[in-house]
Amino acid sequence: MTNELLYQIALTLVPNIGCVQSKILIEKYGNAESVFKARKKELSAIENIGVVRASSIKSFDNFSLAEDEIKFMEKYKITPLFIADKNYPKRLLHCYDAPTLLYYRGNADLNASKIISIIGTRSNTDYGKQVTEKLVSELKELNVLIISGLAFGIDAIAHKAALQNELETIAVLAHGLNIIYPQQHKTLAKEIVQQGGLLTEFTNGDKPDKHNFPKRNRIVAGLADATVVIETAIKGGSMITAEFANNYNRDVFALPGKITDTKSTGCNYLIQNNKAILFTDAKELMATLGWQTKKINKKQQKELFIELNEDERTIVNILREKELTHIDEINLRSNLSSSSVAAAILNLELQNVITGLPGKMYKLL
Repeated sequence: MTNELLYQIALTLVPNIGCVQSKILIEKYGNAESVFKARKKELSAIENIGVVRASSIKSFDNFSLAEDEIKFMEKYKITPLFIADKNYPKRLLHCYDAPTLLYYRGNADLNASKIISIIGTRSNTDYGKQVTEKLVSELKELNVLIISGLAFGIDAIAHKAALQNELETIAVLAHGLNIIYPQQHKTLAKEIVQQGGLLTEFTNGDKPDKHNFPKRNRIVAGLADATVVIETAIKGGSMITAEFANNYNRDVFALPGKITDTKSTGCNYLIQNNKAILFTDAKELMATLGWQTKKINKKQQKELFIELNEDERTIVNILREKELTHIDEINLRSNLSSSSVAAAILNLELQNVITGLPGKMYKLL
């Protein structure tokens, strides 16, 4: 563990400094230690920081909490993932409110080529259970990483189905890694650590308070290529997650249900209002996401670009013209919508064709 980690954790503890402000500061200074060592006047002059936030940074002195967190991480072999780290989940980098620091205990690749979030009600029906298990089993051939929230109901069913089908699965938590909530899922959580992982942005002192769950839900949405809503009422965590996924320009799929079934009112609403694609089976989902069943030769893909779609080829051609290109220039020259550019850049990063650099700059690898 490095001295920089102490400052990274401390940055997440500073009052009035959220994920958006942290991202601005890291883009300017490059690392967390430099943020704390910057002059107050300089910090105050940064857009969206100002005098109050600058004062919060300069007056912060509770580094002992960060030291305690580091000891906890070392004891339980927890991996820190800072927003500027190369191993940080790339899909989250395309979210405006990406977590500044993640705590990870597991072995799955958070930048796997294919990731799906499966969410739903805590009080599922047999229909919801059967569809979830069938979906996960059909995703096995593509070795898809399954994301969910370790809650009762659809979440737990999705995790268990992934384990049974020898797929890696990640449980995103709304609390620190010192506890498991609900307690009944302690055994399941242990199994997930062995075949995936537990992920959170909360420190080990944070409890599963009500306001933490929407924060957790944005990570569930942002980590994945698409979110599948199996069953949900018109209000609840699943609807919040679906809204986040839409805001992040990710595909949302929803399982239709009877109009008289309260557990399907949320799904039916999402479909009716064009906030979700009607989900029928895994093959249609795969086709919508453009996933291939045969493995792609990455070296051949990088050299010949034969597997790239039109949007991706357009961006590659722009990046060929100079070493570094800003995202605004890519948006302007490509004549594509911002969501299309974001999707294409994400795919190119995951295929190791391009890489993102601080300041929203991109270059070919």
